[in-house]
Amino acid sequence: MHGVSIDETANGPVPGYVARRSATGTKTDTPLLETPQSISVIGREELDARGVQTIMEAVRYAPGVAVGNWGYDARGIDWLLIRGFDATNAMFRDGLLMPAYSLTDSYGLERVELLRGPASVTFGQSDAGGVVNRVSKTPNPAAAQEIELQVGSFERKRLAADVGGALSDTLSYRVVGTTLDTHTQERYPNGAEVEITRHYLAPSLRWQPSDATSFTLLGEYFKSKAGDDTGYVVDANGRPTKVKEGEPRYSWIEQEQHALGYLFEHRIGDAWSVHQNLRYNAFDTDKHHMLSRLSGNGLSRTRTARYDADRVHQVTVDTNLQGRVSTGGAEHTLLFGIDWTRIGYQTKSYSGPAPDIDLLAPVYGQPIAEPSLLGTYYKQTTRQTGVYAQDQIKIADRWVVTLSGRQDRVETVTRDQLSATRTSQTDDQFSARAGLTYLVGNGWAPYLSYGESFLPTTGADANARPFQPSRGKQLEAGVKFQPDGSRILVTAAVFDLRKSNVVTYDQQTFEGRQIGRIRSRGVELEAKAELAQGLDLTASYTWLDMKVTDSANTVELDKTPIQVPRQNAAVWLDYTMDNGFGLGGGVRYIGRRWNDEANTSAQGGVALLDASAHYRFGSWRFALNVNNLAQRKYASSRAYGGYYPGSERELLATVKYQF
Repeated sequence: MHGVSIDETANGPVPGYVARRSATGTKTDTPLLETPQSISVIGREELDARGVQTIMEAVRYAPGVAVGNWGYDARGIDWLLIRGFDATNAMFRDGLLMPAYSLTDSYGLERVELLRGPASVTFGQSDAGGVVNRVSKTPNPAAAQEIELQVGSFERKRLAADVGGALSDTLSYRVVGTTLDTHTQERYPNGAEVEITRHYLAPSLRWQPSDATSFTLLGEYFKSKAGDDTGYVVDANGRPTKVKEGEPRYSWIEQEQHALGYLFEHRIGDAWSVHQNLRYNAFDTDKHHMLSRLSGNGLSRTRTARYDADRVHQVTVDTNLQGRVSTGGAEHTLLFGIDWTRIGYQTKSYSGPAPDIDLLAPVYGQPIAEPSLLGTYYKQTTRQTGVYAQDQIKIADRWVVTLSGRQDRVETVTRDQLSATRTSQTDDQFSARAGLTYLVGNGWAPYLSYGESFLPTTGADANARPFQPSRGKQLEAGVKFQPDGSRILVTAAVFDLRKSNVVTYDQQTFEGRQIGRIRSRGVELEAKAELAQGLDLTASYTWLDMKVTDSANTVELDKTPIQVPRQNAAVWLDYTMDNGFGLGGGVRYIGRRWNDEANTSAQGGVALLDASAHYRFGSWRFALNVNNLAQRKYASSRAYGGYYPGSERELLATVKYQF
């Protein structure tokens, strides 16, 4: 049985499946029961039990999230919708913004936290649906060291290691690394398979000269090469084919990212502490791919070869002062801080001719010259500065009032290197949050909250007026249940979320107009529990009603945006016996999703089964995980003239040795 850890911290290991604390919602180490917003925490033990390999797999048993909306994707992009809104770029690492479409190896994480609803008061610019915060593994002398070997479907071979320990009384280290070589389910008609090769290394060093001071240095290197040809094309009648628009030897994406940063904490007496987190990211992407369109006769596709080179350099630093004070029967947890981000982005896109591809008798392997026509070349610099304050007021050990405010300035300068033009835009935005939680006793805590978000929008309307940031506003009410000393957390939430200032395009003039509004409202249920000794549960249900309530494009008015399921449900049970043998199983239901803006074509709901068998013998652990056990064939989407199959059955056999 998992013991209840009195030493659990907001960023440390989760004992079993059930977390009690998190900093993602407030930036302070706060009990989940006292956080007036929906948060799901997936810890290392659950990640291992389910055989999780990606962020999408990590959160797919949580409520309020839809994953893989573009089907299986070898490139490693985590396609997510949170409460119906795109969250692909709402990715944070240790509370700091990550570059768009950056890669994550889930083996390097201690926990994954999903915050649902507007979060700009905590994280600055972000979309209305919420964010995913990934918490890194850091030096922990108490953690077991391990080596792991994994083989699986599609000739998968993966080696992983997590080692560390104490170097002295004040120094400890940890090194996490993986290497992966695999084929995938993605295949060309000639039998060629899309492949993936990845290498990941994350060293860290912690200096702790006293109980009051801690400085952790974090490094990361990630290199990936994968086929860049997702999904299949459709014919002139919209029927899916087995034809890919790319080429096996041409369509590749190579990504390399480096990161260096630190986590610093210093306590000033018993009540106050200073925190500073910094992270530098360099992210390079070289992408060879094809663009195609249906030819006039409807029997082939006309292709254009593309080469895109993107370079990103990003620095983010967050500094805050936290303190606890008492005033007349109320206890205050105060937070004052400032964060700053600079993103330098450069992109070049080249195009060139490519042979057409026949839909009935495709021929692959024809020579393709390196694209040489430079069509896009620009550099963009974005600076964001945010100043924030928060007061969590606990009154008579019953009421918790959370008040937060943040002022942001976002400055964006874009230089088009081909036309020698420069455009700039500055957005100033205030975001607020207010929450009220009542600690009834016996573990019950109903709450009510209001929150806001903003996301800068580049461009201008027909009158050359710069677009304003999109805005999100939400009312949420819910209840949480987590008795003291228990291994259980049950949450229920209802919400009404409105996003405004959405840019929509007039279908006659093709002019952008910032009049769009989207409403998302729903119900979310989640349960995590150790039901009995060795029996762990995670379960969720989501009902979501999402509509476009205002738009310049009348086709989408009063319709549900594409790929947003009406209902999702999931349940996972894992039982481990005293002799070390265990079984796990889960079912995931994905509801109907629309393929088009007019809501005339939809993908039906599908139920997918997952299973595991595992055995622990001394320092050894053997596991077999199977995703999509029944090999259900389904399409994640048929949007925008493509056909994107969902993930097929995948077997993973893992041997782990701990020492």
